[in-house]
Formats: sequence, C-alpha cells, structure tokens
Amino acid sequence: MTEISRRALIAAAGGAMAATSAAAQSAAPAAPLPERGGKGADILGPQNRPRAAEEPFTLAPPATDHGTMPNLKWSFSDSHMRLEAGGWARQTTIRELPVSKAMAGVNMRLKGGAVREMHWHKESEWAYMIKGRARITAVDQDGRTFADDVGEGDLWYFPGGIPHSIQGLSADGIDGCEFLLVFDDGGFSEDSTFLLTDWLAHTPKDVLARNFGLPESAFAKIPEKELYIFPGPQPGPLAADRMGGSGPVPKTFSHKMLAQEPVRTRGGSVRITDSTVFPASATIAAALVEVEPGGLRELHWHPNGDEWQYYLSGQGRMTVFGSESKARTFDYQAGDVGYVPFAMGHYIENTGDTTLTFLEMFKSPRYADISLTQWLALTPHPLVQAHTGLDPKLVEALPETKSPVVPG
Repeated sequence: MTEISRRALIAAAGGAMAATSAAAQSAAPAAPLPERGGKGADILGPQNRPRAAEEPFTLAPPATDHGTMPNLKWSFSDSHMRLEAGGWARQTTIRELPVSKAMAGVNMRLKGGAVREMHWHKESEWAYMIKGRARITAVDQDGRTFADDVGEGDLWYFPGGIPHSIQGLSADGIDGCEFLLVFDDGGFSEDSTFLLTDWLAHTPKDVLARNFGLPESAFAKIPEKELYIFPGPQPGPLAADRMGGSGPVPKTFSHKMLAQEPVRTRGGSVRITDSTVFPASATIAAALVEVEPGGLRELHWHPNGDEWQYYLSGQGRMTVFGSESKARTFDYQAGDVGYVPFAMGHYIENTGDTTLTFLEMFKSPRYADISLTQWLALTPHPLVQAHTGLDPKLVEALPETKSPVVPG
C-alpha cells in the first residue's frame, strides 16, 4: 500500500467515525435547555443528552425552586446488579441515596423455581410483588408456621429476626417473579443477611452432627459458601408446604393490596395499607397511588416519618418544600426511588400521557398525611385570609374533606 493510499484510508475512516458520531448525536433525544423566562443559557460543554431529556424539570426548574436541598432521587438503573444463577438483585440504601436514613429498598428477580435462600435479618421486611408469582414461607419463635403463594400487587411482611424464604413460581406464562423489598433501616445491606448455607459452612461438622443428632457424614455435601439465589426444585401444591408445627402464625404475613377498595377521586385513586388492615405490618405503612394524566397528588405532608417512594409506571415530577425558602423539583419515571424527609411539604404531578403509579412507604405502623387544603378549610377563615390574601368567598368554598389526588 502506498503512502497516498494509506492517507486516503485514514481520512475515509475518520470521516466515517465523524459521521457515525454525528448520527448518534442526532438520534439522541433532544435535551431541554437550561433556560427559563430569559434566564440561563445553552450548554457549550459535554452533556449526557439522553439523561438530560429525562430530567426536564431538573435542568430547567420552576422559578419557585430555591436554595440547597439534598438529592431526593435515585434510579435502580444506577444500582449495582448482583447476578446469580436463577436471578438478580440490586439495592437502594443510604449508600446510594444518603438522605434515605429511615428505609432501604431491594429490587429482586427470581426465575421459576429459583430460591432466595432461607435467611433472616435484623430489619423487618415489607414487600410488593411487581410481576409474577412466588411462594413464601416462615417460622416464628414459637414454632408457628406460614406459607402462601403471592402474585402481582400482593404484599408480605416478615418481622426482624423471623427466618423465611422466597421461591419464584412459573405461572400464567411468566417465568418466576420480580418484587420490591423495603426494610425499616436505611443502612440495610442485602449482602449482610444471615444465610442458612453461610452459617452451616462456618460451623464444624462435628458440631452440626451433635446439634441435629445425625452422623457427621450426613453433612458432606454442605455448600462451601453461601448460595444466596440458586435454582431449586419446582414447588408442589401449596397445601404440601403448609407445615404443621405449633399451628399457623397468629397474624398472616401476606396481604392482597389490590383487593382493597381504593379511595377514588376525579384525579386518580389511593389504596392505604397499614397495620389497621394488615396487622402483621407493625413497622411499615404504605399507599399505592394512581394519578391520571394532568392530575396532582395534592399538596400535603406526613407527620409520622420520612417517605420512601417507588415509581411503578408513568412519568411525574415532585416538588419538595424544605422550609427556610428551600424548594426543589425532581423528575421521576418507572424504576426510580423518591424520598421525602420527615414533615417536608410536597406534591407530585403526572407529567406524562399515561397513568402515574407509585408506592409511598413509611417507617410507621399507621399511615398519616395532612392535606394543605383541608388545613386551610378547617382553620378560622379570617386567619387564612390574613395569611393568603384569598377572597373570603374562595376560602369559604375550600373543601373540608381530603382529596388526595386532584384532577388537572
């Protein structure tokens, strides 16, 4: 090859690469500009355009945003994915979202037959089945037993220290399941649970033999390290897995959230599940919220603790008021985690064209929220007028009952 042909080849290759890069840039979704009402400017330096396109109200926040607020958003897409034979797990804890001190979450997938091995942990575990079905089992301190099959929209709750297991089921054309776990401590780590195989692997076999009253040779096949998630035998009929023991647990560890009649409004609906309807769930209360396009989860706050959110579908934005003239807006979509520190006022808008669905969780036995509208409606009206400047007739017309989701 001559020097001239080499130069021509290099030039052609460079041109192709430039064209490819330009095509990739043009194919990327158009990112909003950080401009609003004559303020701001375009971005001259490098930027992640696909990510910026997902964050329109973060890039160009409302004029009412002000001051410094902690980050209140994390996407499970940014969490480390632990891959295992039979499934995966990823988590959002105080390490990923530093403000999340009260609660942590794990997103887990189990194929049909795959087992999240028998284990326990210090923290209580609340769960929501996102897709598919699973069999869950547990035994309490009095030898009382529990086993149930859970499907989409079902919950379970295991108190701290109670040993349990989860196994994926293949049903209705779905290979296994995917679910969300929420723990009542932001410092929780999925890697620090007490695993059956891990303990057996670190106990001398002669001790195991004496403990179980079996020959030492019976433990020759004990795994040398933890299994965590592993393929297991397909479960048989549920009745066969309902062991007798000292009878069933007094408060069932599962609950059908979608079977609850929701609070319906013109803008959406809310299902509230706390210890009043799911008695076993002693440390976590929850709500499943649906907001129709253009709707708004009304301005409110919670007097019983921090709020940990998980977005199931749709697109939305949340603005949080933190006192001291501080407010910040965040964009959310399916798979994102939101967080609201204790007592901070907030609202959530549906910014998409489909239903926005999300979960609200609280480290509390009871669900509680305070509606800004209801507070004003039930406070002496001259006092409200003095604060707001609203026309007296408008104050009189404020509804005295909560409407958790208002229409657009």
